[in-house]
Parts: sequence; structure tokens; C-alpha cells
Amino acid sequence: MNAIVIAMIANLHAKPDSASELIDEVLYGMPVQVIEELANDWVRIQTAYRYEGYCEKRDLLIDDQNTSTWLQKAQHVINQRFADVLQEPKIQSSIIMTFVKGSVVHVVSDEPLNKEWAAIQLATGEIGYLRQQWLLQKVAENSLTEYVFRENVVQTALSYLATPYRWGGKSPLGIDCSGLCSIAYMLNGVTIFRDAKIAEGFPIKEITFERMQKGDLLFFPGHVAMYIGQTLYVHSSLGGNEVNINSLDEQHALYRKDLATTITAVGSLFYKER
Repeated sequence: MNAIVIAMIANLHAKPDSASELIDEVLYGMPVQVIEELANDWVRIQTAYRYEGYCEKRDLLIDDQNTSTWLQKAQHVINQRFADVLQEPKIQSSIIMTFVKGSVVHVVSDEPLNKEWAAIQLATGEIGYLRQQWLLQKVAENSLTEYVFRENVVQTALSYLATPYRWGGKSPLGIDCSGLCSIAYMLNGVTIFRDAKIAEGFPIKEITFERMQKGDLLFFPGHVAMYIGQTLYVHSSLGGNEVNINSLDEQHALYRKDLATTITAVGSLFYKER
């Protein structure tokens, strides 16, 4: 069965137990496949990027037809760190729920509103309102040119600067290293592996260090970062407690020897020989 996440964030655990390791977060409006329903109100799911784990059944709307319709109609994402959905198009209105950056929403295009507000329909059918400027049209899969993609993916990653480090996190509430890189790519129309390694079946391929350009990924033992140019890279660092910038240049004030000297691979979406 297919399903849609209807919680602000569906926590994906290693086991069907909220005390088990958090391995990922699936954001509102993202589709998943239900692999197994368990007796204790937990389900085993697979995400659209082929990551598997357990989440609570209450966080999902499990329905093949609704999911199919949602995939066609939900063509916008939240581009604000947090966005309240209100009952009416005015700031004094009560909050229905809150979205985080990267959540997928269905904008009701025929709703007559001014430029400030947009009407959206939740996956459960309820109509709510949020600021028009917080919405971004979904980037079609692999639709950007190399130059535009590299520029955009770096800016997306940098928009998470100072976000606290959270193991398994993928939102402005907290994010880990692979969560940062994977959501930055996802918001620019590319699906990559969610962990800190190059995996078969995904578009990131290894290239030489000399060919690295902005937007490419730097891999370390158990860690991944995004190169942003001029020896700098952005990453969500457990050692730094948050998303920050460091340098590969030992003469730079932001140099981290522990990372600069332990690079295991460089990965790129644009790996073909020129």
C-alpha cells in the first residue's frame, strides 16, 4: 500500500519502538510505501528514495488512490524554515498545523486570493492558508542545467546554516550530515542516497579530487559534506554541533585537519568525462 505523511515530521526508526535509533525523518506530504503493518500501530515503510524503517501508523494516510492523486496535485514545497497553516488568510487566524522546510503541499490554484496568501489543501482534504512567499514550485526531476543545479544546491544547503545537529534529522529543527546533503539535492530535483556513502543505483558517482566543483559531495569515514567552492564546504557536523562551514586549506581560519586529512571519496552528479 502507498501512503502520504500527514504529520509535520514522521520519525523513521530502526525498530518499531520510539526509543530505538532515529534513522531518518520523512516530511509532511512525502509519499512512502507501506511494506508491513504491525500489531502495535507501527508500520514498516520505504521512502521514495528507497530508505526503510519503522514509523507510527498515525503519521500516515494509507490509501493508494489518495496517494496517486496527491502525487499529481502536490506540486509545491515549503521554502521557509517553518510555516504555519492557518484556518483563514489572516495572521490573527488559528493554526491548523505547522510545516517545515521541504514539506510537500497542494496549492489550490482556483482559490481567489490576493498575492500575500495561498490556499492549500491538506492530504486529509482540509483547506488552509499560508503565505505565498513561503511556497516554491517543485523542481522537476533532473530538470536543471549543470550550472543552475550547482548554484542552487549550494544555496539550498547554506539555507540550513546554524541548524542544530540531530542524528537522523532532515529539517530546520535538526539535521545530520547526510540529511543536509540529501534534502538539498531533493529540493533541486535529484534523489541521492540518504547515507554518508556512494551507493549503487543512485546518480552520485566517484570523481577525482581535482575535478571537484561546487555542489559535489565530500565523503569521510561516516560523514559527508557539500563543497561550496574556494576550498570551503558546508556540513552538519556532530563536532560543530550545527550546520557550519569549514575549509580544506590548512592556512584558512576554518580549517579542520581531522576532516581535510581523511577524505575517502568525492562524488558528483556530473561525473561523465568531458
